[in-house]
Amino acid sequence: MNLLAPFMTAEERRRLSKPLTLGELRKRRLVGLIWSGVWAFPLVSQADDVVRATSAPWLALPLFVAYLALYLFVVMKGFARRELLPSRIEILALFFFAALGVSLALGFTGGTNTGALVTLLYVGVAGMATFPAPAAYYWLAGTVVIMVVIGVARHDTFDDIGSVVFNAVLAAALVMVVRNMIRLIRELDSTRTRLAQSAVEQERLRFARDLHDLLGHTLSLIVVKAEVARRLAERDPAATAREAGEIEQIGRKALAEVREAVTGYRERCFSEELENARGALADAGVEVVVRRVAADLPADVDQAFAWVVREATTNVIKHSGARTCRIMLENGSAWSLTVRDDGRGRASASDEGNGLRGLRERLTKLGGALSTSDAGGFALQASVPSAKETS
Repeated sequence: MNLLAPFMTAEERRRLSKPLTLGELRKRRLVGLIWSGVWAFPLVSQADDVVRATSAPWLALPLFVAYLALYLFVVMKGFARRELLPSRIEILALFFFAALGVSLALGFTGGTNTGALVTLLYVGVAGMATFPAPAAYYWLAGTVVIMVVIGVARHDTFDDIGSVVFNAVLAAALVMVVRNMIRLIRELDSTRTRLAQSAVEQERLRFARDLHDLLGHTLSLIVVKAEVARRLAERDPAATAREAGEIEQIGRKALAEVREAVTGYRERCFSEELENARGALADAGVEVVVRRVAADLPADVDQAFAWVVREATTNVIKHSGARTCRIMLENGSAWSLTVRDDGRGRASASDEGNGLRGLRERLTKLGGALSTSDAGGFALQASVPSAKETS
C-alpha cells in the first residue's frame, strides 16, 4: 500500500497509471531533469556559503553534493511520472533530501545570511514536485514551519524570514501550476486518442450493423425469389424470366445500398420499405395486412421505422413459418409501429440476434424503445415519443 494513500481522495486513489513506453519515459525524465537543473542553478551558488558557514567543511561539501543530487533526482522523478501517488523509493528519497536540507540549514552558524533558509526552500519545491494535492500542501506547510523555527533560532530578522517564506510559497505554487499544466496537456492528448479510437469503433459498428440490415433482408428476398423461379421454371418460363429479372434488380439495388452504407449517406424511407415488405412477404406466401393510422412521420423516426419494417420482414420470411403478418402504425403519446405474425415465435426469450440489437441502438438514439412478444406468434413493437422532433 502506498504511504500517502491515507492522505488522498477517493478519486486520486482510483486513478492508476498506465505503463509508459520507453520513449515516453525518457522524454519525461529529460523534461524533469531540465526543469530541476534550471531551478538548481541558483542553489549551486550556495555551495561556498554552506562550506564557509560550517565548522566542518570536509563534511558539509559532500553533504551538499548529495543534497543537490537528491534534489535533481526527486524533481526529475516527479515530472517523469503521471499525476499519481509517488513510489516508496521517491518518498524515501524525498525524506532523505529533506533531512539533508535541515542538516545543512542547522549547520549555518551566526551571521545574517539567509542561505540556511534557502536550502529549505528547495525542500518545499521538491515536495510539491513529488506529491499531488492535498499531500503537497501539507508538505509545504510543514516546510514553512521548519523554516520559521530555524530562522527564529538563528536570530534572523522577521523581514528575512518572511522574504524567504514568501519566495518558497511562490516557487511551490509555480511548480504546482506547471505540474497541473503538464498533467492537463497529457490528459487532453490521451482524451484525443481515446476519442479517435472511439470514433473508429463507432464507425465499424455502424458499418457492420448497416451491412447486416441491408444484406440480411436482401439475401433473404433473393432466396425467396430464387425458390419461386425454380418452381416456375418448367411450367412457366415467362414468369421465371420475370422472377430472374427481379432478382437482378434486387441485386443491383443491394450493390447501390452497400455503396451508400460505405459513404454513410444512405437513408431509408418507411413508405418504400412498407411496399417492399408487401412484395417480399407475398412472394414468401405470407398474407400482409397493413393498418396505418398515423400521419407522416418525422424524418428520423421515418428512417428508424423503415429499418424496423425491413428487419421484421426478414425475420418473418426466414424464421417464422407464418401465414399472416400484420403491420400497424399508430400515433398517441408516442409513434408506435407493430409487426406481428402468427408463426412459431422464437425458440427462447434470449434468442435475440444482431438485427434486433441494431434496431434497439437506432431507437435509443431517438429516445425510443423496442419490445418483443411471443404470444400467439411473434410481435415486434417500436416506439418513439411523439414530442421527439428530429430533422
